[in-house]
Amino acid sequence: MLLCSAPFRFQTSSGASVHAQGVSLLEMLLVIALIALISLLGVAVLSGGMDGVQLRNSGKQLAAELRYTRTVALATGTAQRFMIDPQRRRWQGPNGHQGKLPGALQIRFSGAQQLQTSSGEGVIQFYDDGASSGGRIDLEMKRAYWRIDVGWITGEVRSGPLRTSASL
Repeated sequence: MLLCSAPFRFQTSSGASVHAQGVSLLEMLLVIALIALISLLGVAVLSGGMDGVQLRNSGKQLAAELRYTRTVALATGTAQRFMIDPQRRRWQGPNGHQGKLPGALQIRFSGAQQLQTSSGEGVIQFYDDGASSGGRIDLEMKRAYWRIDVGWITGEVRSGPLRTSASL
């Protein structure tokens, strides 16, 4: 099936007549499908594929839960704890918020040791004035890195990807 049933006639500079045929619908659909496939592969390669998606989702989820914990501390006027267990890949926040992180994820925590209730477990405490005990959670998956920093004076939670492992 042709998009254009009658050929177009063009004249070249030498005066010769050239016939141009239309492009079939099938050919156009094939080109669109190839462009879509190449774009999909390009996005997967540039973003690190599914591992990159899991890393980003886990980092954003932890940062959101830390912000939630800070908000609860401010709203209730009482200190709140966010606990993370890197070995068991579990975290727990206030009001029954808890979750599990993917098995392929490497987790490192650094923070105030005085708040730890058990060995290997990390705790970040948020106070009623918005301040916190501070801490850092580093996530790694196949040479891709995500860092979550909690400021001890303001309790601000900053989260984002790291470009190299040199800053870990």
